[in-house]
Amino acid sequence: MSTVSWTENGTTRTARWRSANGTSAPARVVVIDDRVSANAALRLARSGSGLLWRGDFHNARQLMRAMDRRLEARTDPAAGHGDLGALFRAQREARSQRAALLGKLLIALERDHTIRLRRAPDGRAACDHAYGKRTDDSGEISSGVTLVSLPELLGVMSAYEWHRKGIDIAALGARLHPAYGVFAPTRDEYIDLVAHAPLPAGADHPVVFDIGTGTGVLAAVLARRGAREVLATDINPRAVRCARENMRRLGLLGRVRVIEADLWPGGRQRADLIVCNPPWLPGSPTSALELGIYDAASDVLNRFLGDLADHLTPHGEGWLILSDLAEHLGLRTREQLLARIADAGLEVIARYETAPRHSRVADRADPLHAARTRERTVLWRLAPRA
Repeated sequence: MSTVSWTENGTTRTARWRSANGTSAPARVVVIDDRVSANAALRLARSGSGLLWRGDFHNARQLMRAMDRRLEARTDPAAGHGDLGALFRAQREARSQRAALLGKLLIALERDHTIRLRRAPDGRAACDHAYGKRTDDSGEISSGVTLVSLPELLGVMSAYEWHRKGIDIAALGARLHPAYGVFAPTRDEYIDLVAHAPLPAGADHPVVFDIGTGTGVLAAVLARRGAREVLATDINPRAVRCARENMRRLGLLGRVRVIEADLWPGGRQRADLIVCNPPWLPGSPTSALELGIYDAASDVLNRFLGDLADHLTPHGEGWLILSDLAEHLGLRTREQLLARIADAGLEVIARYETAPRHSRVADRADPLHAARTRERTVLWRLAPRA
């Protein structure tokens, strides 16, 4: 972990630097408080300075919102873009630039993750959940201050509330508890598809692989549907821990085994059913959380399709769950997807689709509204070509 230094009240101070998305520590830190204006803060942020907040915590949030409003007012990603794909990329770029500037607003966390600011919330449990407790070899809390961006800290606190309260999953009749840095199943239409699609013929109690399990939601649904064994994999260690804990809460540890792996579990075991809900949009992720949405070269999708037949039993199926939003944005065509399926020696034996129910579908102010209203989430039932 890198460090950052600054001068405050005539004294040189040093802190650890933490950034979940890998942003480099600022080369220069300026101490600010309630007296700074949003315009002045933006000028400092544009110069590359980190802005260490020493005022009222609620005022820091107000400053961040004011900075964001000014940035949004000066940015029109729709201007000059005649096609939806170009508009989508322009929106992503504008959002990335805004996030980089807002991320210059910094908060100091004490060694036990206390925030020593007026009206600051108690973020210790949330930070412990996201970052782990800082301890030395003796188990005692280690010394030193850590600087994090205010947007990241607010994200940590929001994620902890999701984790603490859980998300109601109708298909399970239970709540699932996502962890920080793990994609949360807030869009439940794809879960319903998996809950109702017919299981492979002759496999009422199938062996299942759940590739890229995340919180473990699909593994749990299929275990509840009667799978005699589910092997759930994820490359993200946080997701593996999260899924295991969810299986424990649901009483499914006897039938669901969660392992850390890049797509496929090791060994020669094959499955009667293999499910995968890969990132559905070509694009570069900017955080670990976005790995569940964006994949620049559709690497996960392509590798899943390319290796699927080698991991199925003779009468097994693969279920590919994929939003078609990329098609409506011009980022991938249906013909390209079908060609990739055919090139992998697979055939489509059935497909089921459903319309998304998330709030952005109803947002007519969104320049991508037309594409979002046409979006469908599709479950492709695939089998090796005879």
